[in-house]
Amino acid sequence: MNITRLGWTAYAIAAATVILDQISKLWVLGILGREQGSSLPLLGPLRLTMVHNYGMSFGLLRGADWGRWLLIGFSIIVVIGLAWWVRKAVKLLPTIGVGMIIGGAIGNNLIDRVMYGYVVDFIDVSRLYFPWVFNVADSGISIGVALLLLDSFLYGEKKLAETE
Repeated sequence: MNITRLGWTAYAIAAATVILDQISKLWVLGILGREQGSSLPLLGPLRLTMVHNYGMSFGLLRGADWGRWLLIGFSIIVVIGLAWWVRKAVKLLPTIGVGMIIGGAIGNNLIDRVMYGYVVDFIDVSRLYFPWVFNVADSGISIGVALLLLDSFLYGEKKLAETE
């Protein structure tokens, strides 16, 4: 298997994302415990609030135990697919993005769902009218997707211009 240097970079970013995610969750669990709704004000609009996320986006699959295992299985497939794809990476921006997505998927949908049966969410900025409570892994996935989109916009148009 021939892995480019950027492929290894993506794997390192994925590992760093998982480590930061899990350390932050252990820290928050130590402060707030596991009680749903426990909350602690931090700075300005930022609060730590314990939320057990049993489902996926918008609460889908939250009531079914089989949904937990479906999400775990889907995450395994996504992580393997992205890890295989990024091993031949040639551009830094999408490499960073894919690494963050892989790390976020491992942190949320694999480790948390296997260990706790739910995803531990705790970053609460609802005072800024952002209705969701999230975590480091969610941030990694969101930033990773944004980097992929940015790369597509920046270099997709350049590619189109070269072919015209």
